[in-house]
Amino acid sequence: MAKDIFHEQAKAALIKDGWHITHDPFIIRISEAIKLQIDLAAENAIAAERDSQKIAVEIKSFIRDSDISEFHTALGQYLNYCQALEEQEPERMTYLAVPVETYQDFFQLSFIQRILHRYQVKLIIYDSKREEINQWIN
Repeated sequence: MAKDIFHEQAKAALIKDGWHITHDPFIIRISEAIKLQIDLAAENAIAAERDSQKIAVEIKSFIRDSDISEFHTALGQYLNYCQALEEQEPERMTYLAVPVETYQDFFQLSFIQRILHRYQVKLIIYDSKREEINQWIN
């Protein structure tokens, strides 16, 4: 599967934020017929005495003509990945990573906000130019 255009920038932003990339891509086999490929998996030690925090990240760039079409795809992937991880790696949290411009322009629309709230979508807002995480939304 092709990597998203901002894959490396989002990955660099996570590394700058203290995350260790463990899988690129992160593959989950549901059955013989179903294999899911999440963009990244990462870990971050919370404290020396505690277990590490684990995440799976689906990176999206939203550079095509239709943001709503890209959103449909991203949301569908996110929900599938949440279900698969709940079954196979329940300790790993799923995040959807989107560029800061998309978050400010498109993700603030009330319809999109209602969907994000309804499905409890966790977001990583990244700056593709500076390769930095702007915000984590749980």
